[in-house]
Amino acid sequence: MTATAHDTTAPLLEFAGVSKWYGPVIAVNDVTVRLEPGITGLVGPNGAGKSTLIRLLTGQLRPSLGEVRVRGRRAWSAAAKSHIGYCADTDAFYEEMSGQAFVRTVARWHGFTGRELAARTAAALEQVGMADRASRPLASYSKGMRQRIKLAQALVHAPELLVLDEPLNGVDPLGREELVHVFTGLAARGTAVLLSSHILDEMDWLADRVLFLYRGRIIAAGSLPEIRQTLADHPLNIRISVDRPRELAARLLMVETVQAVQLAPGGDLLIQVHRPQECYRALAELICAGGFQVERLSATDVSAEAIFDYLMQTARRL
Repeated sequence: MTATAHDTTAPLLEFAGVSKWYGPVIAVNDVTVRLEPGITGLVGPNGAGKSTLIRLLTGQLRPSLGEVRVRGRRAWSAAAKSHIGYCADTDAFYEEMSGQAFVRTVARWHGFTGRELAARTAAALEQVGMADRASRPLASYSKGMRQRIKLAQALVHAPELLVLDEPLNGVDPLGREELVHVFTGLAARGTAVLLSSHILDEMDWLADRVLFLYRGRIIAAGSLPEIRQTLADHPLNIRISVDRPRELAARLLMVETVQAVQLAPGGDLLIQVHRPQECYRALAELICAGGFQVERLSATDVSAEAIFDYLMQTARRL
């Protein structure tokens, strides 16, 4: 057993009015958020405060103002840290150690001994696909292997919250697929996973929820479709495959919320709209009234990258 029992009555992770400044520089500004089970992406431009936010929640920094609590305990306390597994973006290994010895040492720091120490170490290495390579010295590992060992030490005590800073950096495509399977499996079993990444495409298919950080503030939080719906000032692009595209195009041009309609190669209609919810209702009425047969309808700019661009445009105007 670990030295600290889990307190499941308090929120897993909670920022309450948190600010952190370095002299005149405000790195995190009045952040209030709770982390939910599942995979949460942390996104923002360079200098947005992502690293400071991660250091605050992992207890490496104390806030200048506000509270960061993990299961009701201040994040820098040992009791709070027992709930967290942290995979940093940088390496800080004892290079002469083997991967197995490194993970075993971290497990010992968490209070495991004897047979449980050996079992935890072996299970963590197996989970990240390093069981057959763990005896080699860390100095001989590739970048991808080093990422896997960092992940293994973060998982060795079965944390409730797994914090991943650029976890797929340097991992080959097959390895990425394997690690993503680990992340999604953990989330499915109730682990909260916070994943910071500069590769926005990863958020489209990996994150259940995304936190967009800009100048130290969380400017949007939720699933990508939820966030996109809040961006009423930005046009939405819709692609629709229908049996009579020219007829539908002519009718759509009469709809006040439709800004432009284009016939794409292959016959699909590309529609640019504003006030998406209102436009969807008008589109549904047109389709039903005209008896159109729709094969496919999709919004083409609800990706993390598109939403990130929209949010940045809005934030810079403020």
